[in-house]
Amino acid sequence: MAGNTFHEGLTPLNTAPTQTSDDAHGYYTPGEKIVDPIAPEGPIADRWTTRKFENRLVNPANRRKLDVIIVGTGLAGGAAAATLGEAGYNVKSFCYQDSPRRAHSIAAQGGINAAKNYKEDGDSVFRLFYDTVKGGDYRSRESNVYRLAEVSTNIIDQCVSQGVPFARDYGGLLDNRSFGGVQVSRTFYARGQTGQQLLIGAYQAMERQVAAGTVTQYTRHEMLELVMVEGKARGIIARDLVTGEIETHLADVVVLASGGYGNVFFLSTNAMGSNVTATWRAHRKGAYMANPCYTQIHPTCIPVSGEHQSKLTLMSESLRNDGRIWVPKNKEDCDKDPRDIPEEDRDYYLERIYPSFGNLVPRDIASRQAKNVCDEGRGVGPIVGDFRRGVYLDFADAIARLGEDAVREKYDNLFDMYERITGENPYQVPMRIYPAVHYVMGGLWVDYHLQSNLEGLFVTGEANFSDHGANRLGASALMQGLADGYFVLPNTIRDYLADGPFEKIDESHPEVVAARTAVEERIQKFLSIGGNRSADSFHRELGHIMWEYCGMERTEDGLRKAIDMIRELKAAFWSDLKVLGTADTLNQSLEKAGRVADFIELGELMCIDALNRRESCGGHFRGESQTEDGEALRHDDEFAYVAAWEWGGDEGQPVLHKEDLIYTAIEMKQRSYK
Repeated sequence: MAGNTFHEGLTPLNTAPTQTSDDAHGYYTPGEKIVDPIAPEGPIADRWTTRKFENRLVNPANRRKLDVIIVGTGLAGGAAAATLGEAGYNVKSFCYQDSPRRAHSIAAQGGINAAKNYKEDGDSVFRLFYDTVKGGDYRSRESNVYRLAEVSTNIIDQCVSQGVPFARDYGGLLDNRSFGGVQVSRTFYARGQTGQQLLIGAYQAMERQVAAGTVTQYTRHEMLELVMVEGKARGIIARDLVTGEIETHLADVVVLASGGYGNVFFLSTNAMGSNVTATWRAHRKGAYMANPCYTQIHPTCIPVSGEHQSKLTLMSESLRNDGRIWVPKNKEDCDKDPRDIPEEDRDYYLERIYPSFGNLVPRDIASRQAKNVCDEGRGVGPIVGDFRRGVYLDFADAIARLGEDAVREKYDNLFDMYERITGENPYQVPMRIYPAVHYVMGGLWVDYHLQSNLEGLFVTGEANFSDHGANRLGASALMQGLADGYFVLPNTIRDYLADGPFEKIDESHPEVVAARTAVEERIQKFLSIGGNRSADSFHRELGHIMWEYCGMERTEDGLRKAIDMIRELKAAFWSDLKVLGTADTLNQSLEKAGRVADFIELGELMCIDALNRRESCGGHFRGESQTEDGEALRHDDEFAYVAAWEWGGDEGQPVLHKEDLIYTAIEMKQRSYK
């Protein structure tokens, strides 16, 4: 990073791209270019501070007259509900789980980034900003990312004050560890339970506001439609998942914090109930879906063991701090006990290819290299399908260097989880890991204030696209969720709410009635098809298509084939779906039908987006665009833009709007971790 990397942010360092290739011609309609209308200017280090001061305030008396709906109770949604409730707004909080504490944020294991530089190893706000933009392969907005890095330092103080039990060193100071894509230690952690501990902190802060009467909690409720009145988001239609009742909830503003859409692949590390419905219903109402093809494949997951599985299990990336990744050099050794393979016959391929970063390369790179060695026939573990899907993650060196007790103190719950699932003791035998779908960088388009192109609809956390570009660095998901919920949204939504109090609407308004009627008709449609296949069977088939043709490597021919297959699947879904039960009770078959219907439409758009983007960047790897040694090859002159897709109607084509990415603080370069 030496030399002229640092720029204040006053002069453009690149020009707007001009796309000349068009692999997706005929699949979409070109639209007008868009810009973030409120993007800040000036020195990058001053933009967020200046904007916070410029944003209008809402006095305490008026806050009590304003209603906010928040969909989702993970870190982004829970933190936002707690903070806005504390400020005095009337908040309605919705989640489909039986408790906010079961939001998927609880599953995050490894840690949360913050530019505290407690290790005095050269970290800073600018370095976190630089690492995040570089890790995202220069496909994120620099203003949003710098704000994220700047706010990160406040998050740790907030969480410590809540009692989050971060790991500490012998002297009692907060400890750090490294994660992929960086060369400093900036990741704060609570053993392998960081997400759970942070969520408990946000949960208790929100429950305090529930007790105070500023937050009303609706569990086991699923948002099925966005209510738009006179061009503004004014509420949601939700289904009580226990009674089946369709409910109308109205407010002055709506916040979506409903997470990502990784379950479009069926097999992923996401919770089984994680879905895209909240954001997809908003997309169908006109909200742009940005960069949907940007999905992250996590390199450190327990391998697939057979067709019986319905989800995959993540092993924290933190394990790559001390574990060494390798495969046998010789194919004939792949079925041997790894302890019988001598050191000279092991290929520590990440350390060999990327000597500067070794096992701590970013997730997209580690995932592709794991796929490459398995494709060569050097994978390990049982044969699943037609080849072995696994590489070793070996802790023998760490145990010899640190002692088993020290390794157990850092990772014991992760090792125990691995042993319970696989029946193998990782203290004695190397773990086996393989890449799996984990996180999505795409999501609803938002401006600098986190407001979508639909007035009054704000989107936070993984549900929006704004911070991670084409690849998320490890430990940055928790950082973004809490940054958005605690510090960003409360300072931006007030500028919108300063125009209130707003005119009240009721359930009899024609646009509200139309939204509710659409939900009721959709539910009856699912129940009336009367076919022979379950929603799960369609979901599994969709997942196979997405993984095969829009997974770790995409090609023009494969994506075209996938689009045709998804369209055939969609037709079969609406003619052969079988939903058991009725609408007026608990009915998980009905829940799944709605979610899978939305996943099918999303899957087609993801493939069109991937087909259009004839470059490799981050988690999006096009086989036609790679360097001689197989690394991702970007084409900034054509594709340095955000792809913001507008819904084109049931019978129409999606409309592509481009937001050019202009950098003023970082020069765009081809990534290298060697």
